[in-house]
Amino acid sequence: MDFGLVLQTDPPASHVISLMKRAERNGFTYGWTFDSAVLWQEPFVIYSQILANTSRLTVGPMVTNPGTRTWEVTASTFATLNDMFGNRTVCGIGRGDSAMRVAGRKPNTLARISEAMKVIRTLARGEEADLGGTAIRLPWIKDGAELPVWMAAYGPKALKMTGEEADGFILQLSDLYLTEYMVKAVKDAAVAAGRDPAEVTICVAAPAYVTEDDSPEALAHARAQCRWFGGMVGNHVADLVAKYGEHSSQVPEELTDYIKARQGYDYSHHGRSGNPDTEFVPDEIVDRFCVIGPVEKHIEKLNALRALGVDQFAVYDMHDAQEATIDAYGRTVIPEVNA
Repeated sequence: MDFGLVLQTDPPASHVISLMKRAERNGFTYGWTFDSAVLWQEPFVIYSQILANTSRLTVGPMVTNPGTRTWEVTASTFATLNDMFGNRTVCGIGRGDSAMRVAGRKPNTLARISEAMKVIRTLARGEEADLGGTAIRLPWIKDGAELPVWMAAYGPKALKMTGEEADGFILQLSDLYLTEYMVKAVKDAAVAAGRDPAEVTICVAAPAYVTEDDSPEALAHARAQCRWFGGMVGNHVADLVAKYGEHSSQVPEELTDYIKARQGYDYSHHGRSGNPDTEFVPDEIVDRFCVIGPVEKHIEKLNALRALGVDQFAVYDMHDAQEATIDAYGRTVIPEVNA
């Protein structure tokens, strides 16, 4: 199993770079960041420094979207990084929850994501793409350039499209039942499209918080530090409920039931521990969606995820134990899981 580290690009950028270097030393092979230009610093500038200060990390956004930047700019940016540092980038893409809404726009449609994935991937390889009726190509790209495009998804149509078109699937929660359900949906869609389902890389991303023991006090603190994640996922879940209804055979109630008490969401606290808009998230959801507890609990859950076909676990490291979590994973969790 590969391991990734996910960060927000809060200033100073030097701290983000330092944590990524620490992650590589501890056996992580992917470095991801959020991509919301209004909320945080521009990630692609920082990727250049992460790549320059590491030798093995593959970096990319979790996730970008097709509305913030024009597609040829996105493709050229990735291709430039790959030309400078080797093929060490990955394009995570989604509808653009915070990036679009904070800028006063609606999240992108699946149709727009589908077209963008094709254009960005094709252009970043140095091939010709149709950009709204104009055929373009980036002439400076060398042979052998590659850019895998991984799609974030929860709903049935998005899961189907991921299996049909994406190089990878990003699932932002670590609940075992929902992971099994959604991985199956993606793999089944790949098979139905005539693809080898093994070609679709499966990445589960969720907060991880390592505690000294499983005492009520330690677990309560860990839950408080990770409760924000249920609120972030709840934004996507609210969209699904609005589209499919509270009780739909197309969306598992194990995913949608917990947002009944959701009151609203202020993106100024997005992805941060102590987010006051996530108090509605119950402990059960934190335990299901995140990975918390002593290292033994992390190893147990990650082994279970791997058995479900998960190729990478990406650690959301937005809490008060960033360095300690990276070190605990490097010292014990990663070696044990990959023994």
